[in-house]
Amino acid sequence: MKKKIILSLISVLVLTASCNKDFLDLKPIAVPGEIGYFTTSDHFKSASNAFYNKMIGFNSVDGSNFYDWTGSRVNPGVVVSADNYWRNPWMYIRHINILLEKGENYQGDKAAIKQYISAANFFRAWQYFFLLKRYGGVPIITKSLTVADPLLYAPRNTRYEVVDQILKDLDAAIEGLPLESVISASDKGHLSKQAAKAFKARVLLYEATWEKYVGETTDFAPGQKKADNVTAYLTQAASLAKEIMDDATYQLWNGSGNWTYYYFFVLEDGKSNPNNLTKTSNKEFILKRMYDYDLARAGANLSHTLGGATSGLDREMMDSYLMTDGLPYTHSPLRKGYNKMTDEFDNRDLRLFSLVKRPGQKYWGRGAGVNGGGADYAKANYTTINNWPTNFNYTFLPNLTALNTGYVNRKWVTEHPLREDNQESYDYPLIRLAEMYLIYAEAKCELGGGTISDADLDISINKIRARAGVAKLTNALIVPYPDLTMLGEIRRERNLELYLENFRVDDIKRWAIAETVSNKAILGMVVKNADGTPTEVATYTVGGKAIYNPAAFPNGVDVATGAVIVQPASSIITRRDYLSPIPTDQINLNPNLKPQNSGY
Repeated sequence: MKKKIILSLISVLVLTASCNKDFLDLKPIAVPGEIGYFTTSDHFKSASNAFYNKMIGFNSVDGSNFYDWTGSRVNPGVVVSADNYWRNPWMYIRHINILLEKGENYQGDKAAIKQYISAANFFRAWQYFFLLKRYGGVPIITKSLTVADPLLYAPRNTRYEVVDQILKDLDAAIEGLPLESVISASDKGHLSKQAAKAFKARVLLYEATWEKYVGETTDFAPGQKKADNVTAYLTQAASLAKEIMDDATYQLWNGSGNWTYYYFFVLEDGKSNPNNLTKTSNKEFILKRMYDYDLARAGANLSHTLGGATSGLDREMMDSYLMTDGLPYTHSPLRKGYNKMTDEFDNRDLRLFSLVKRPGQKYWGRGAGVNGGGADYAKANYTTINNWPTNFNYTFLPNLTALNTGYVNRKWVTEHPLREDNQESYDYPLIRLAEMYLIYAEAKCELGGGTISDADLDISINKIRARAGVAKLTNALIVPYPDLTMLGEIRRERNLELYLENFRVDDIKRWAIAETVSNKAILGMVVKNADGTPTEVATYTVGGKAIYNPAAFPNGVDVATGAVIVQPASSIITRRDYLSPIPTDQINLNPNLKPQNSGY
C-alpha cells in the first residue's frame, strides 16, 4: 500500500466538497474551487482518486454494511421520504460528470490525463450499476446540470438503456486505463485495464441472468425491452473472465497449512499472521478498498462484531460447505452427523475450518488488552498452530439484538497483537480473481443449458476448490444425486467463496430465488439427533451452567433437522422486493420519475 494513494483518498477536493459525513472520517482543511483547478494532470489525478472511497468497504457506504451476515435474506422494501442510497450516487455522478467535462476542455496534454478520465468513466459505471441493482431504470445524466437545466426533471430510462450506458462507460475505461504491470509502484492501487474488464464481466453476468430469470416482472416500463441480450452478455462475460484468468498478473492466494484461507482476508503486516506475510504477498485482489493503520483505518468494529453471534452462520449455510470428497455435507458419506459439537467440522472444506469457530479449538485473543491482547507469534506457545492459548465454547444465550445460531464467524476477525477494535487495517477486496473463475463457470454453464465440461470446470472453480482442500467438481460426481445440478453446485461455490463480500443478496435476486431463500426458517445448531436423543450441545455445561438455553428460542426445534429455530418461516418477501421504491421526496421534486416501482 502506498501512502500517497491513501492520502489522496482522504483528501477532499472539489469533487467531494458536499460528501455526506457517513463516507469520510476526516474533514478537509480547505476545499479548492473549480476556478483555477483542473489546470494540471495532478489535479485530475487527485480528483479521480477521491472516488475510490465511494465504493463498498468496511465502513458503511450509503447506509449499507458489507458484513450483513443475513446475506441470504432480502429485507422487504419500504417507501421512505429520503434515501441516501438514491441521494449519494447522484451526488457522485454529478462530480464525475464535472471531471469528465473538465477533461474535454483541458488545454494541456490530454494524454497525461487519459488514465484519470478513464477512471472517471469506470466510477460512473460503478455508481450507475449500484443504482440499477437497487432501483432498476433511472435517469441517465452524463453532464453536470445547472439549477435551470430541464434534465433535472428527466424521466427514468429503462434498465436496458442504463445497462447500455454502463457498458459504454466501461468500454471507455478499458480503452484508456493502463495495464496493472505498467502502474508504478508508488501508484499501486489505482484502477487498471484488467479491473475494468473484470467489472464489465460482473455487470454482464448480472444483467444476463436478471433478464433470463427475472425479466420485466419488476421493471417499471414493460414492453420496452430490446432484442434478447442474454446469450451475447453471457458470452462476453465468459470471454472477459477468461482474459483475467489467463493473465499471469493475478494469482490465487495460497499460503500454507489449514489456516491459509483465513489469513488471506486479514493480511496487514508481518504481525497479522504467523508466516510474516504482508499485503504485498496477495496477488489475488484485482481492485481493493485500501486501508492503512496510520492513514485510513477501517473504523469499524470488525473483530468483536464479526467475531460474535451477530455474524453467525445458519444451518443452511453450514450444511452447504463441502466435504473433502467434493460433495455437500447433506450428501457425503463422510459426514458424521451432529451428535458431538465437533462432528460436523470433520472432513470439511478448509473455508469452513478457517472461517467458523470450532468448539474446543484454541484461538488467539483479540482486543481489550495490553497491545490488543491478540496474537504474539514471538512467544513460544504461539509458534505451533494447534497450541493456541484461548479455548472457545459455543454459547446459546438470549440475544435480543441479533440472531444467535450458535455458530461464530472468523472472516475479517484480526489476530494482530497491536490492533484494538476499529483499528483493523487490512484491505477489502472489491474484485478478486476467484470471482472471475466463478463468473466464467456460471456463464459457461448458462450458455450450455445447465451443462459445462469438466475441462472448463478444471480451469475455473476447481482451482478454488483445490485451495479449499476438496475434490474436483465433475459431471460424474453429481450424477448419483438427482437433486444436485451442475448450475446449483456452481452457485453453491459462489456462495461459499464470496461469503460476506457483498454479493449474496444480489445473487438470489438475479436468480429469482429470493422469495424461496428469504422466506425459509432460520435454523441454528442441532440439539436433537434423528432418534430424538439430545446432542452434545444440548447437554454441555461450562462451570455448571448449560450453554444451551431453550428459553432463548421460543419457536422451539425444527422437527425435520433437530435444529433450533432462530426465526420461523415467513412469506414476507415477494417479487416486488427485488427493487426498492424511489424515495418520495425525489418524486415530489421530479414527478417524471413516476411510475413508482411495481408494488409500492
